[in-house]
Amino acid sequence: MADGPVIQRASERALRHDFGISDVLQIVSDARRETDVPIILFSYFNPLLQFGIEKLAREARSAGVDGILVTDLVPEEANQFASALRANDLDMIFLIAPTSTDERLKMVAERASGFIYAVSRAGITGARDEMSAEAEKLVRRMRKFSDLPVAVGFGISTPEQVKDVWRYADAAVVGSAIVSVIEKASSSADVVPRISEFTRRLVSR
Repeated sequence: MADGPVIQRASERALRHDFGISDVLQIVSDARRETDVPIILFSYFNPLLQFGIEKLAREARSAGVDGILVTDLVPEEANQFASALRANDLDMIFLIAPTSTDERLKMVAERASGFIYAVSRAGITGARDEMSAEAEKLVRRMRKFSDLPVAVGFGISTPEQVKDVWRYADAAVVGSAIVSVIEKASSSADVVPRISEFTRRLVSR
């Protein structure tokens, strides 16, 4: 529902290759042998529901996942899912947006753990030339209700944008731009070096 064309094409590639949650968890498990950097699963609810909530929570924790962000699961309907995560020491991460009321920000503050994901603007995912000024306002509003770190995403694709977000938020989320690098890689062996080069450039100062 919120995905731009780059993420849509990635989803289509995953479907064509029968790549699902079990494969993702195996990659996380493999990565845990190399890094202790926190790892978050980021998904719509339907694939997770089909996998099984209790099973997902158990296997995600076993694989080394630290938390889960479900883009279309609102706090009012997340009790069962959040309970399963808590039972497995996994963080439940919620989205907020410039359109969120103060009442909703308070609700998220009461129910979220790990960090809070602030959507920088309304619309779909995808790289943008300019960042919305609404993102900074949203982060300031959220700070009134929660001490959790706030990450800003949607549209971030350049070092300048990352640096700007770091002025007022705790993290910048880069999604579509990295997926685009993957899409353009000439071979599977070329993917990791290309992502490494791109991400190093993003955080250069």
